[in-house]
Amino acid sequence: MTIELQVLAWSVVLGLVQIGLTGAMATRQRGFAWNISARDGEATPLTGIGARLERAQRNFFETFPLFAAVVLAVVLAQRGSAETALGAQLYLWARIAYVPLYAFGVPYVRSIAWAVALWGLLKLLLALF
Repeated sequence: MTIELQVLAWSVVLGLVQIGLTGAMATRQRGFAWNISARDGEATPLTGIGARLERAQRNFFETFPLFAAVVLAVVLAQRGSAETALGAQLYLWARIAYVPLYAFGVPYVRSIAWAVALWGLLKLLLALF
């Protein structure tokens, strides 16, 4: 399995971890009864770390489909290289760093982590041209 595909698999794990963290915070703030209910009606908004984790998760799911698409395209086109491996790894490690940075409200550095992840994604995309 290529490094790019391995990183893609670990990125799915990261997405699942984010779902779990956000779900745990939602249950903590809204209660167990809310969690097991049909969730009809409007849920109370999350606050603090829970709200930031929810936004970080949403941000991940905005970029992850693009990352998955370019990883698969690189592998299918047999365009993998040290640069695409680095791009995939930059994406994953920056997205891992992004979660706690966002959760704890760290300004600037969080944006740098986001930009590094984008740079990794662009390195993969550029390999296709």
